[in-house]
Amino acid sequence: MADPRPLAQRLADTRARLESDIDLWIASAHDDQPWLVPISFVWWDDEIWIASMGGARTQRNLSASPVVRLALGELRDVVIIDGRAEVEPMGRTPQAVLERYVEKQGGDPSAWADSLIRVRPTKIQAWRESNELDGRHLMREGRWLDE
Repeated sequence: MADPRPLAQRLADTRARLESDIDLWIASAHDDQPWLVPISFVWWDDEIWIASMGGARTQRNLSASPVVRLALGELRDVVIIDGRAEVEPMGRTPQAVLERYVEKQGGDPSAWADSLIRVRPTKIQAWRESNELDGRHLMREGRWLDE
């Protein structure tokens, strides 16, 4: 097992993953029914943006209850993000988000999606092995721990 990473390294690694990873898992719930799906995303201005269609169960769940949990990575290199979600109509999505989507995902979501789910992180945790569990919190109450 490798030595635990210092906070500065974990922050840098996590920010790099948010910029470069293509997909994540999104968990939502409604009427005590959990829902977990893999989906593509972009990171822009400290927020996660996910293209969606109005009939999608995830979008319906988050419209009813904005609490969301996201996960990136694998068992031994995971990033867990808790946040609040808002469903943004495509017409209110910043142009920079759509450009980032095209750049990162290879397509314009306005060609097929009617909205984007905007997630504002409130808590971010990251760890690789059990020896990193004690220092896993990187964001609390929407603030990075290095701010």
